[in-house]
Amino acid sequence: MSGREVCVCYFVEILRQGQPKISRHLAYLRKAGIVTARREGKWMHYSIRPPADAAHAAILSQVLSTLRSDKKMQADLSKLERACCAPQGLIVPAGAPSPAIMSTIKI
Repeated sequence: MSGREVCVCYFVEILRQGQPKISRHLAYLRKAGIVTARREGKWMHYSIRPPADAAHAAILSQVLSTLRSDKKMQADLSKLERACCAPQGLIVPAGAPSPAIMSTIKI
């Protein structure tokens, strides 16, 4: 999610997985307190939620930092950027909200 709030429809398109599977995994992350969700009409938006515990926050920060150098993660982030800013080649449902940058997240 890289410091932004992302609609589940983008995960479906970028990861090429079914919506139920993605929603289920996001629900696991939400239950673990790693992500937060917000509904806007029919759209669900997800963002990373830094843990309150400093040690847990440090671990999550390190994991996210490591993932930033992963080639597959970089490719997926590139797809998200194209979908957000120039959706050629990606099929995102009509009216889907663009991923919103969240300035308050510092992970």
